[in-house]
Amino acid sequence: MPTYMYKAVTKTGVIVRNKVEAPSRQNLIKSLKNSNLLPISIEQVSYRSGKKPKKQKKNVTDIQEIMKNVNTTQLGNNKKTLSTKEKINLYFAKNEKITQRDLVVFTQNFYLLKKANFNNIHALDTIIQSTDNISFRGILEDILAGVEAGESMYSTMEYYSNVFPYIYVNMIKVGELSGSLTNSLEQAVKYLDDTESLNRKLRSILIPNIIQFVLLLVMLVVGTLVAIPAIQNVFDELGTEETLPSITLWFADFVDKAIQYWYIPVVIIIAIVMTILFYIRTPKGKYNFDYFKYKMPIFGELIFAIDFSRLMKAMLLNLKNGMRIQDSIEVSKNVVKNYVLLSIIETSINNILTGSSWIEPFEKSGLAKPMITEMLKIGMQTDLSEMMEKLVEYMQIDIDNIMTKIVKALPQIVYAIVGAVLIFFVLVVLVPCVQVYMGNFLFSAYGV
Repeated sequence: MPTYMYKAVTKTGVIVRNKVEAPSRQNLIKSLKNSNLLPISIEQVSYRSGKKPKKQKKNVTDIQEIMKNVNTTQLGNNKKTLSTKEKINLYFAKNEKITQRDLVVFTQNFYLLKKANFNNIHALDTIIQSTDNISFRGILEDILAGVEAGESMYSTMEYYSNVFPYIYVNMIKVGELSGSLTNSLEQAVKYLDDTESLNRKLRSILIPNIIQFVLLLVMLVVGTLVAIPAIQNVFDELGTEETLPSITLWFADFVDKAIQYWYIPVVIIIAIVMTILFYIRTPKGKYNFDYFKYKMPIFGELIFAIDFSRLMKAMLLNLKNGMRIQDSIEVSKNVVKNYVLLSIIETSINNILTGSSWIEPFEKSGLAKPMITEMLKIGMQTDLSEMMEKLVEYMQIDIDNIMTKIVKALPQIVYAIVGAVLIFFVLVVLVPCVQVYMGNFLFSAYGV
């Protein structure tokens, strides 16, 4: 049985070391986690031999014997060895979140090492040694243990869906099953970079305008609750015949009733949300919701283009590795999560079994552009792999063009919404304030 030297962190943030025997690295990791220990590093020392150990000379202590007899509990209770600064650093390291950046760096490093002809075990072990995030290091240790036990990387990644996105895991799965993991990692790097770039662009557009929209709403409600009653009190005290604008009175009455009967809109909103969530959990609801994603304004075309592009890239990897079209589609469908596209893919596979065109379901769906289906048809008549390479390039250009349109259109839509709220704010709150500032109500109050 192999012997391992491990280093782990306790719940109190103390690092402990010990030397134990375990069937495999993966079993040891699970055992440590069950004992509330977070593994930092695990190194295999040696395999247990059937030979008897040599007799040691008297008064000469073997360092390995010392490590074997180390009391882990005493190490855990020896808190005086850590300074306050070290305890703080360990606490934050232990609770450090795994960010998108950690995943990007791991994927980039793994891709570079695979290009340098590292095997999976050597590459993972090298990356683990340079990973500073303790939480992420523990997950990579688990993946490494699975690979050493003969499992695929993606099978362990599936257990950490909060770290590895669904599409990412399936990219790795396609690469491992098709024997082109390096190409899949290259796609994964590009996927993560494109996703981060897209999210960055959307955040730069949405966040400032959303903040502005929320602030306007707050000003509108606060102004209605504070400024409007104050102005009405001035009118009442002076006995003026001037009245507030009808839209102001209507909105003030609406806000008062909403505060008084707040539980009614809250119950209605919760009921609507729960109904929608329950519906989209059903097969029909999930299908209709996924269809809405592809047909929704602004983002629908982009979502379909990204999903279909991933499918084509996965198929291209499989075709280059000598797979038949049917097997290529069967394996590649794992990168798709949308029920609508999955149903089209299943119809495409059935068409192959019955001797029909596998491109026809995509064409009849009305979602794929004619340019895409025509390129696939030409590829079937010439060289499908070569044509799909050109198709992937075309789809990337198409995605960039769609993104450019969204970047141009989205601010205009947001500005229109914010502008409408701003106009309503002026009519409800600022117009009465201007009335008071101008002082015209004083003439009516004094009978002038």
